[in-house]
Amino acid sequence: MKTYLFGSLSLIALATPTMAAAPPFDTPAPIAYMVDLSSGAELYAKDADRRIPPASMAKMMTVYVAFDMIKKGELKPNQMFTVRPETWQKWHGPAAGSTMFLSANEQVSVENLLYGIVTLSGNDACVVLAEGIAGTEEAFVQRMNDAAKRIGLTESHFGTSNGWPDNGVTYVTARDLAKLAKATIENHPQLYKQYYSKPNFTWGKTLGAGDPITQANRDPLLGRVAGADGLKTGHTDEAGYGFTGSAEQNGRRLVMVLAGLDSFNQRISESVRFMEWGFRAWQAKPLFKQGAKVETADVQLGSENQVGLIAPRNLAVTLPGGAASNIQVKVVYDGPIKAPIKKGQHIADLVVSTPDTPPQTMPLVAESDVGEAGFFGRVWAALKSFFA
Repeated sequence: MKTYLFGSLSLIALATPTMAAAPPFDTPAPIAYMVDLSSGAELYAKDADRRIPPASMAKMMTVYVAFDMIKKGELKPNQMFTVRPETWQKWHGPAAGSTMFLSANEQVSVENLLYGIVTLSGNDACVVLAEGIAGTEEAFVQRMNDAAKRIGLTESHFGTSNGWPDNGVTYVTARDLAKLAKATIENHPQLYKQYYSKPNFTWGKTLGAGDPITQANRDPLLGRVAGADGLKTGHTDEAGYGFTGSAEQNGRRLVMVLAGLDSFNQRISESVRFMEWGFRAWQAKPLFKQGAKVETADVQLGSENQVGLIAPRNLAVTLPGGAASNIQVKVVYDGPIKAPIKKGQHIADLVVSTPDTPPQTMPLVAESDVGEAGFFGRVWAALKSFFA
């Protein structure tokens, strides 16, 4: 049963109740999407649920699987994989697209392969990593699809580790790409910070002179938008030019997706323009500071009858820039919440509604541990339930 709590939340309604239109934005990109991760607000959606080929943006899922394994201790950054001659033969030269310039039989660490994937968009690096982890690329792709299901990518499917065209087997949506970016940033913050914002990477040597090969990160926001720190570009003739990107300014983190653009330069200009619009045309209105108690929730069969619901981070609602808006808030949870409960456990949500945005949902966590009730407590609870 869903429970809705108001109570002390009424003190949030401080804004003047005026209507403000959502800030206008237009882009030649046939597909565009933007979400404010700080509030959960969807700021822009243009054909965001159309299935499209992701091109190299699929590599975000390959990296996510590796991050998951590193976090669980199943994969070590210093672990070495060997470049199979067959893999090198398939994924080198101009016809193989973006490359890390690996060599046959070369030993490469997981760390360097991840840099090769994220910074250089190396198709060869993806396949070497996939084969090193799972034995075959096909087995690794199954892990990609399993991970996609876990994080809620309901309209995506992967057929390769690198997004190479595969006659429609691999597809995503802009909304799913944003979910993947969100999961990467929130579930693996340290790994995201380490790997996704490197401006360039050096690997391989030129033929003849043997000079080191340094390639720049293709991220169009790096060095152009303050706080930009990821994620991944993509391009094929079929998909056009696309980009899934993120930036953080003054505590606000935005994720954007563009797809189907016509050129490399248009991808740069539209990505910068879109992200700057997200920060300039919208504002954050603070609601609760990290650790603030928002409400209490009823507990079933617990050592305590209630548990406090607190903000796990600073919570803010996203509104059109320069405008006040009527804000309605509620706490939602499946209640009563069954014990045991761990301190910091996500057990409720703060749902904020405004006239100009879809509902913005933010997590609330348990203020303290609540153990299970003892024998007599359970008996008393059963009696109360019976007579009720």
